[in-house]
Amino acid sequence: MHLHLDAFERNVVVEKKPLRPYLILLGLCLLLYLPGQCSIPAVDRDEARYVQASRQMLEDKDFVRIRFQDEPRHKKPVGIYWMQAAVVRAAGTLKTDALWPYRLPSVIGAVLASMLTFYFGRRWFAEPVALLGAAFLAGSLLLVVEAHLAKTDAMQLAAACAAQGALGTVYLAHRRGDPARWAAPLVFWIAMGAGLLIKGPVLPMVSLLTVAALCIADRQVRWIGRLHPLAGLLVALLIASPWMVSIYRATGGSFFTEAVRGDLLPKLVGGHESHGAPPGTYLILVFATFWPASVFVWPAVARGVAGRGAPEIRYLMAWLLPTWIVFELIPTKLPHYVLPTYPALALLAASAVYAARTEPILGTRTARVNRVVWTAVTLALAALIVSVSPVLEGRLALVSLVPALSGLAAIAAVWSALGRSRPVRAAVAALVGAVLILAPTFFSVFPGVTPLWLSREAARTVAQISGEDAGKASAVAAVGYHEPSLVFHLGTETDLTDAAGAAAFLEKGGNRIAVVADRRLEDFLKEAARRKVPVQERASVTGFNYTKGRWVTLCFYTRDAG
Repeated sequence: MHLHLDAFERNVVVEKKPLRPYLILLGLCLLLYLPGQCSIPAVDRDEARYVQASRQMLEDKDFVRIRFQDEPRHKKPVGIYWMQAAVVRAAGTLKTDALWPYRLPSVIGAVLASMLTFYFGRRWFAEPVALLGAAFLAGSLLLVVEAHLAKTDAMQLAAACAAQGALGTVYLAHRRGDPARWAAPLVFWIAMGAGLLIKGPVLPMVSLLTVAALCIADRQVRWIGRLHPLAGLLVALLIASPWMVSIYRATGGSFFTEAVRGDLLPKLVGGHESHGAPPGTYLILVFATFWPASVFVWPAVARGVAGRGAPEIRYLMAWLLPTWIVFELIPTKLPHYVLPTYPALALLAASAVYAARTEPILGTRTARVNRVVWTAVTLALAALIVSVSPVLEGRLALVSLVPALSGLAAIAAVWSALGRSRPVRAAVAALVGAVLILAPTFFSVFPGVTPLWLSREAARTVAQISGEDAGKASAVAAVGYHEPSLVFHLGTETDLTDAAGAAAFLEKGGNRIAVVADRRLEDFLKEAARRKVPVQERASVTGFNYTKGRWVTLCFYTRDAG
């Protein structure tokens, strides 16, 4: 696992080549984010709902209202849907089930987030620290996963990096006594407007908590005037309000009512959609979600607390802690909720790595325990990758041995480097290990586990039956398996119905296929017999419905022409 890490360290430690750090970050991002974009099918349930709603915008030519089939999606604003629809329109893939155009905004958002972390970070720290922090963010498992999903969170992170980076620039300029400038406040408010269109109140909450923490810590509020709040708020509203007014008119205000009552408030008062968890959950999950940089997570926080007197450290702590605490207190918890704090955590971790070259912060008992936990997480990740095929398919996928062995090599390299007091080398080894583990996993291992992708297999079976019948299936009805990915892979007109509805569906005749889950098969056959509809089973596929944690067999029926 040496991989000429010494040469890598020498090259990234900042020569006067301004584009080199950005090219290094871009290369790291592409190695982590591109594998699997074309081969991983639609993931249930959130991604599948997003991509289907974006597809329907183009099909219906309605770019104001957000729908999943006939159901309004009054949850998140329109920003990410517009981005996905624009890419699909440009790529000309609307009539296919190609997913990469829908996922491209997430890739772009993840790349921008790492670039912006470096751009602002090098104004607060030495350039090598900023570069390592940006690499930590880019390589974090949570962001790599979000870059592979057509959702809001990666692009929201880019907006958060822009807003928080600009906010930090304004704050630190005040602390240093530099003259006020207009560029940073303008970036802040533009990013705020974009954040409102992508994920509503999340980004304003993060920035308000940061400002409040700084004002309390510094016991002054004068610097807020440098943000030009009144003019800036107008800029943000000019960006977000045209759609807000349009959706208010189109839905009679129900979008905002349902978004607050049906999505936001339930998350604040209880475990919405069975996603409840106690405070401290994110603190435990960070060893996995911030992996591989989580090997330095406790030294990062310790150094942040100890060095909070330095303005740049104080700013990062004000960015990190209040938002983290709020999300820990909110009953509903999903791993990606704390993602907007990860740029601050990444820069603190990078600062700790470089400080460890001269300070004994990695030799403390807490740091050693942190290292052991990180090792356990790495082993668990390797075990998961290797075991998924044997558990679900009863066979060992040889390609899964590559990330597994890379995980063992990464553990050895990190421990060896830390044992010789080479923290930067250990950090680079962890990042290289992440590439060697995650790239083949997303490119080949997970897409190749057929039982995981039941909707994809259902669509292939429908296409095969249609081909045998010398024509494309004009319509498909599904009973007992209503995952959003099935609608995306089969088409918007897919009828999600019950047993009686499927029997009536086939009774109409024509080229129709009913897809019936085994749990509803008996009911379907009884309804078909009651209606005297002769049906014929044409095929069946079995897969693992991971959203419900159970195996499902789908049976494919057509009307029996005989």
